[in-house]
Amino acid sequence: MQPRYLKEPNPPTTEATEELRTRVSEILREIECGGLDAVRRYSREFDHWEPADFVVSDEEIERAAAGVDDTLKEHIAFAQNQVRTFAQAQRGTLSELEVEVGPGVVVGHRLIPINAVGAYVPGGRYPMLASSFMTVLVAKVAGVRQVVACAPPQREQGMHPTMLYAMRTSGADAVLCLGGIQGLAAMAFGLIDGLEPVDMLVGAGNAYVAEAKRQLFGRVGIDLLAGPTEVLVIADSSADPRLVATDLLGQAEHGPNSPAGCIAIGEDVARAVQAEVENLLQTFPTADVAGRAWSNHGLIAIAEDDQEAVALADAAADEHLEVQVAEEKLDWYLERLSNYGSLFLGEQATVAYGDKGVGTNHVLPTSRAARYTGGLWVGKFLKTCTYQRLTPEGTRLVAPAIAAISHEEHFAGHALTAEVRLARLSATPA
Repeated sequence: MQPRYLKEPNPPTTEATEELRTRVSEILREIECGGLDAVRRYSREFDHWEPADFVVSDEEIERAAAGVDDTLKEHIAFAQNQVRTFAQAQRGTLSELEVEVGPGVVVGHRLIPINAVGAYVPGGRYPMLASSFMTVLVAKVAGVRQVVACAPPQREQGMHPTMLYAMRTSGADAVLCLGGIQGLAAMAFGLIDGLEPVDMLVGAGNAYVAEAKRQLFGRVGIDLLAGPTEVLVIADSSADPRLVATDLLGQAEHGPNSPAGCIAIGEDVARAVQAEVENLLQTFPTADVAGRAWSNHGLIAIAEDDQEAVALADAAADEHLEVQVAEEKLDWYLERLSNYGSLFLGEQATVAYGDKGVGTNHVLPTSRAARYTGGLWVGKFLKTCTYQRLTPEGTRLVAPAIAAISHEEHFAGHALTAEVRLARLSATPA
């Protein structure tokens, strides 16, 4: 289905150019070969940062905590509790399994936490406090034994103090003040004394961070590959155009490459939203960034009815999807929408709530990846590992079929492992 646009975005650009991929590959290779010396060299080159130890000491964290406003600490604790409560409830829906699928044949699965996780917390443009809640805290709820939080320095000043506080109170076992590619590589290759190599890397970042995660995948696990943040709002005639415009620009302030769009049900709604965006940009506090994002990547599409709005939204498969329609239609949309990272139902549910601490996770799929995956959640930190246990009766039941299938596939050795067990049992009275 081709949407009818009132405002059409520029064609999407590729975040990871061939030049960027090559550069990331070179840096990772040099760090793997050169170890901590190479980490120091790139930290000095990219961030002008070369401390005696990249691990932030307990004393530094305590000093940072002492400087955080008490009211802000209360707000951080509130958001952490929201995220923790939801993650614990999600964990409660997951259970281990054991079932007898035939006489003497027992199969099952266990839920085993990942052993060590590296959580990258972006801090280049803004001090991202909430990212610690979504990565560090949720991993600890899952039972991850060691979580290393990693964030870039603010040039020679080290890490933002409130970020340090958020990391430690979210449960980080260690904190690294390291940026970008060198931070991810140090965690993946186990280059920091006293810290084992991590088994998984999570957290968002810029294009270099995303590409480094892509190239490290396989050596370590990753959560997902996230591009610039996205927002899409479905609005009908009951929606407040200024509220829609505010939410569009509120997400667009993430960066000049952040797509923001509206599916308006009816041309009158579309024109009202467009006018409010233009008016709001005159006074918007981050209009320099949000305005560029809207100019280049903003869109307003016109849907004829609710059915078309759902079809357009599912085709877009955006990271954040707001539904600002008449209250009695919200459940209708909830039942029918299928492609989104996180869904915000009703005018009171703004994306910022999900970003900062309503309880759901803000590490979400972008670039239409919501067609095949959800976002980061407590289950991502758990391995579902299967097992089987058989009695002699079980072998009598299973072995003939396994041997026959193996022979048909020309795997005589596989067949033999079943047949030898069957033969032994045949020599023994049942």
